[in-house]
Amino acid sequence: MNRETAQSVGPVAHGSSDDPDLLDFSANTNPRTPPGVADVYETALQTAKSYPAEPPSEYREAAGAYVGVAPESVVPTPGGLAAIRLAIALAVEPGDSALVPAPSFGEYAREVRLQGGTPTFVPPGEIAESDPSDHALAVVCNPNNPTGEAIDNETLRAFARRCRESNTLLLVDEAFLGYTDRPSMAGTEGVIIARSLTKLFGLPGIRAGFAVATGSFGDAMGNARRPWNLSAPALAVGRHAMGQTAFVEETRARVERERRRMYEALDSRFDVHESAAPFLLLDVGGRPVGRLVAAMRERGIAVRDATTFRGLDSHIRVAVREREANDRLLEVLLDV
Repeated sequence: MNRETAQSVGPVAHGSSDDPDLLDFSANTNPRTPPGVADVYETALQTAKSYPAEPPSEYREAAGAYVGVAPESVVPTPGGLAAIRLAIALAVEPGDSALVPAPSFGEYAREVRLQGGTPTFVPPGEIAESDPSDHALAVVCNPNNPTGEAIDNETLRAFARRCRESNTLLLVDEAFLGYTDRPSMAGTEGVIIARSLTKLFGLPGIRAGFAVATGSFGDAMGNARRPWNLSAPALAVGRHAMGQTAFVEETRARVERERRRMYEALDSRFDVHESAAPFLLLDVGGRPVGRLVAAMRERGIAVRDATTFRGLDSHIRVAVREREANDRLLEVLLDV
């Protein structure tokens, strides 16, 4: 990354409302947090007068157990986006091309551009069938944001094999994979995975996540990672959250149940995408999206204007929250 490149690459839009008077359906994070988080945080805060252990071996062990890999392949990062940035920074050089899904999380293309590379956009449902030859990097978001579609494991592993044969690094963003029972790609040769604890555990402000990388690229990521890049409370809360299997199972069941209920209610009026994630993408047809979003805010609800995603011009995205809140969303959205 150089200064001139950074000056020309602006920020991308994201969801989330900071208005406490609004029900926020624009950010797709769990409205619940694991039991015991506050106590773990408070206890860890008392140790914050000293630097956390480096490397953070206990956090790496918890993350390794969470996705089924050796702790040595875990690269702790302050959130999933930091893992994505680190991987792209090491994989993409000026003039390189990268396969990037679209519509999808805008930061993939931004990070590629910041490194002087060029994103080659492919629909998320087609990217695993693409030819990775002549690309330094391929990115998969599984399940994809904002469409919610997921790639089956067999297809994704076949794509990983083709990437290895082409000497193309495969980066798989598994930010929402914990909402499914699909296996992680962690530990697969030639594959880097990025995980966030933001979404599933409802802790966006903690800034905890990790990458998993093996081989020489894993060594490079481990060496390039900044020391002390997670605070003592983030490390402690992350370790605790990743061990809460009952919480994860309950969350999966609740989100699947509510998502199906919301889909059935909304599909009568909108074109709703099938989703394996904690959100639904709605095509609102010929209605002006900006007016719809504003009308929802006037009724106390924030939804995501999805026209900021590449290739979408008539869409909104809504998160799956608690049943009572979801009922309120359905009431308003079917009325405006």
